[in-house]
Order: sequence, then structure tokens, then C-alpha cells
Amino acid sequence: MEPNSASEDLPALYRAVLDRVAEIAASGRRSLANEVRAEAIRIYSRAWDDRARRELQALLRRHPGDDVETRPEARGNRHRPVSAT
Repeated sequence: MEPNSASEDLPALYRAVLDRVAEIAASGRRSLANEVRAEAIRIYSRAWDDRARRELQALLRRHPGDDVETRPEARGNRHRPVSAT
């Protein structure tokens, strides 16, 4: 059985990266999610070859799902308590 070509693997890899982006964004790290998404789009928009497959796989390895922090990014005064007057 021969391995899948890059063009067969890329859609599933891209979907996996987008799922990871959603996890990162849900954890409150939207800036990181945007960076990862932009990188994935850049890779996926080029030729669908072995290089693109390796780069998407590397992107997933750099941002493993288990290592995503659960604390949200600082957002200034957005979460300031409201006091009753």
C-alpha cells in the first residue's frame, strides 16, 4: 500500500490546524490563534506538495492541543467589576 500524496493529505491536515486554532481561540489566546491561522493559510494557499504537508505537520507540532493555556489574554479594563452606586 503506497502512502497518500500530499494533495490527498493536505485538506485533512489543514482542517486539523483549523480545529487547533479554534481550541487556542477558545482558551482566550486570540492573537496566537490569528497567527497560527495566518500561517496555515499561507502554507495551504501555495502548491500542494510534500513541503506544504511537512509545514502543516510542523505547525501542529508547534501548537499541541494539550499545551494550550487556559488563561485568557489581558484585555485592559474589559473585565473590570461593576460597582453599584
